Formats: sequence, C-alpha cells, structure tokens
Amino acid sequence: MFKQGVKYLWKLPTYNKKAVEQITTHYMLSFPVAQTLENRKFLPGAMLDTYLFGQIDYETKASVGLKDAQKAVERLVKAIEKKEKILICGDYDVDGITSSALMMICLIPLGAEVNFFIPHRVKDGYGLSEKVIERAAKNNYKVVITVDNGVTAFTPAKKAKELGIDLIITDHHKPHDHLPDAFALINPHQKECLYPFKYFAGVGVSFKLLTLLYEYYKKELPTKAYELMLFGTVADVVPLVDENRLWVRHGLNYVNKTHSYSLQVLKKNGKVEKPELSASDIGFSIAPQINALGRLEDPRCGVNFLIGQDKAQVEEVGQLLLQLNEKRKEIEKKIVFEIQERVAKGDLNVTTDRIILLSSKAWPPGVIGLVASRIVGLYGRPTLLLHETSNGLAKGSCRSIKEFNMFEALESAKHLLTQFGGHAQAAGLALPIEHIPLLKNHLEERATNMLTEIDLQLKLSLDAHLTIQDVNKKLINDLALLEPFGNENEAPLFYLERVQLLQSPQLLKDIHVKCMIFNDGIIKPVIFFNRPELFEVLLDNKDKYFSMAVRVTQNIWQSRISIELIGVDLMVLEDN
Repeated sequence: MFKQGVKYLWKLPTYNKKAVEQITTHYMLSFPVAQTLENRKFLPGAMLDTYLFGQIDYETKASVGLKDAQKAVERLVKAIEKKEKILICGDYDVDGITSSALMMICLIPLGAEVNFFIPHRVKDGYGLSEKVIERAAKNNYKVVITVDNGVTAFTPAKKAKELGIDLIITDHHKPHDHLPDAFALINPHQKECLYPFKYFAGVGVSFKLLTLLYEYYKKELPTKAYELMLFGTVADVVPLVDENRLWVRHGLNYVNKTHSYSLQVLKKNGKVEKPELSASDIGFSIAPQINALGRLEDPRCGVNFLIGQDKAQVEEVGQLLLQLNEKRKEIEKKIVFEIQERVAKGDLNVTTDRIILLSSKAWPPGVIGLVASRIVGLYGRPTLLLHETSNGLAKGSCRSIKEFNMFEALESAKHLLTQFGGHAQAAGLALPIEHIPLLKNHLEERATNMLTEIDLQLKLSLDAHLTIQDVNKKLINDLALLEPFGNENEAPLFYLERVQLLQSPQLLKDIHVKCMIFNDGIIKPVIFFNRPELFEVLLDNKDKYFSMAVRVTQNIWQSRISIELIGVDLMVLEDN
C-alpha cells in the first residue's frame, strides 16, 4: 500500500503477525525491530542467527574459491622469492586508494620489491594504460597487479604479454562480453568464478587474494588491513550484506580499539567526537576526505597518508585533505545549484524527461559523480553528468535508480561510446561530444519503454510501525544488532502514525527543521535535516495530526547520550 508524503511516495510496512511474534520471542527483540526483520524476509533460524550474531571465522568463505586466485598467489610467491619487482596499479577513488595501500602494507612485510602507481584523473585517465605497462617494462617490473580496475584493460593486457610482464587483474566491476588476456584475472563477477559471494568492493577482492597469500606463508595479515578493508568497502557503497557486512563489522571493532595516525587525523577533520565509529561515520565523515584527493588533487599521497608512520607527515597531509574536502563541497554545491536553476527556468524538464543527461566544460570531472547522486535524490531520474574535454571527448559519471540498470543501458549504447564500465546503479563513460544527443535519445527511449510513473517517483520503503512508547534504550540496543548499516542493509525507516505538535517548529541554520511531537502523554523531539520546506508545512498545519517517516538513533554530544528521532518525510492527516 502506498501513501503520498510531502516529498516521497511511502510504501507502508506490512507484516505477518505470527512470524513477528516468533522473532520477538525467540530473540527477545522489540516489536519494531522484529517487524523490520520479518519485513526483510528473515525468519528464526540459521540465516537470522548469522545475520545477528555471525562471526568472521565461521561465516566467510575460503579465498581459494576465487577463480585464478591460487594462480596469482603462486606467481606472487615466485616474485617475492626471486626479488622480482612488482607494480600495483590502483584507481583514484577511496576503493582504489585503500586497495593500493592494502597491497603495499601486506606485500612489503613478506619481502616483496613493490611500488604503486595511481593515475591522475585528468592527466592519465581511468585505469591501467599501455603507457603504464611500457614504463613498467622499462623499469624492469616483472609483475603488475591492478586493484579496483583492469577488467576492461584489453590493450594494456596485450602489451604486457608482448613485453614479458605477468599481469594480475583484481577487479570487482562487471565484465564485458570478453575478458582481457591477463596472466590471472580475479573478479567474482566473471562467469567461471564459483565463489558464492559476488559483491565485494575492489578492496575486498584484493583482501581475499592477500588472505590466500598469507595462508601460504602461515602468517597473520597486518591488523591495518582491516581498517583499509573497512574504508574501501563502505566508501564504494557496495551491498553491506553477507561477507561485506561481516568484514565491516570486524573492521569497526578493530578501529574502535586501535586508532592509527591517519584515522586520528580524519576523525579530527570530520569533527567526529563519538567514542565509537559507525559505518555511517566512515561513509559521511571519513571517506569523503580521502576521496577529495582523487577528485581534486594527486591521489598518490592518499596511499602514503593511509600507511604513514610519521605523525607529522600524516598531519600535514591531513590538513590538505581538510582543505580539499571543503573545496569539493563548495564545487558540488555550485553545480547542484546550477542544475536546479536550469530546472527552474524550464531549460531542463524533469517531469517529461526520464533521463537527465547534461554536460559542461566547466565541471571538474572529479566531483560530477557526487553531483549525479544528489540529482537522482532530488528528481528521481537516472542521471549522467559529463565533463567536456578539449580533445573532443566527454567523460563522466552516471547514477541511477534501482529500477534502471545503468550498466546494461550503457552496454546497449556501446556503439556510441569509446569507454564504459561500472555497476547497475553507478557507472563511468566516455564518448565523442557530438554523440551526446544520440546517447540522450537512446537512453530516453530505453527508459520510456522500461520505467513506469511509479518507478520515477521518489519513494520511501518503510520497514515497521513505531509508537512513541517504543522509543527507548531497548530499541537502541536491538537496532545495534542490525548494524552496520549501508547499501541494502539500511537503517530501519519507521512509520510513526498520528502524532501532534507540542509547539511551533524551529528553523535551524535556515535548512533544518526541529519540532516537538507528542502522543499518549509522551513528548519527543524530531529533527528533519536539509528539509527547510517542512517548516511552513508544519507551521500551517500545527493543529492537525501528522504521520512521520523517521529513523531512531543514539546521539552522543559532550559525553551526554540521548535518543533522537531523525525525520525523513511527513504526511499531514486531514481526518482529525
């Protein structure tokens, strides 16, 4: 059943009462949490036991199941023992930076002669290139390992073979119809790979290879590996399910006990004062700082920052990260405003158009992926934003809605593109500037045939009913069992029905709205972040009842702990 809120179309929660009661009784969980689990298709038994209480040692799979992983390990052992030079080739996002750092901190202790290269987003472009392979051969590298890239490196793979370099590709992006001719190719998505879990970030694929290598040497991975695995996995917004969720939980346990120099700086920059970090803190406060390097500066110093042992040097780079991240926010804000202006003037019709595709020479290529995500959130349309280069090519990023597979859409338009790759909801592409209108028409036609009006509406899927009486410490403790939250394991969104305002709402910093609500004699504060339009809605209807879509969190401020309701949307009830 759907109901329309102020901004979103709400899908209301439904549940099997008997099943919810079984979960409540079996696991001693509060009703809203039990209902959330039932709504997400969990029932009492092994699957739910693993979800709530699973441990790394028992629930992760042996890395040997990854196709070509054993072959890659044997080649790395040979390189280490013969002192052959190894080059890591990464990517300029957080996943690529952490993957490169992970390889470095794990190979060096084994005695490897290893160095790394991360391409500059503008000067070098994405991924492994022929130029890198030629330079590697000139400098006597015998093994090149890609991390978080390589599955489309067809020409570089051919060049590596010609020059006597063994290329080991580790990647997590969807392969095309055929694969590069590499010495070893490790990617869970390739058809011949029998590994049961397919949704690692690039750092996860690297991590699994390194666990197999360390098993050969009968050694424990450096503990720093868990921090890097955590950062890369959360930052790349891969599904936080199965192994990813277990590794992120394990990584959080590690970083909340042992703070590296780099993490201390990142926490200080992000003004994270909580005693324990959550996945959300990593995603919203920590990772964007690392990402800013690859988006606006040289990402290579990001690797040195993450593995740095010199506190003064780490703090120096930390200051650069802080400045770049603030600059990134301003640029992003400016581009979003520019696009909103186009909509307001009627230059861009987000009512009739099903695809948003825009390009500009002025937009920095490093931030347009983030802007595309914002635009999808504002208008509910698959969005492609492109940077027009001086050599006649447009390069950019796409973000999509769940109902429209962007990777498949680009694959259907590959005759118009010079390059593309990625995932169902996030991808990158390059094409001649003159092909932009053709691509827009192609994607628009595809979206028209595939998407319904409901598909294109901004939607919320509510997990469970909630009463004000349910909001207590028990609920907070039960919600903690569902963490870490992220893609495909979102923090529960609750349906809070028929509440009233106790007093007029407050507008904070011109963008946030805070109000006091009550029901059955209980009063609770609710805050709606970045929803200034709700101030007038609440003020104009202050004597009416409301239903609200809310999340429940625990806030720690100056050592004081409180339970907060974070509002996402609301509905004015006319039947008072």
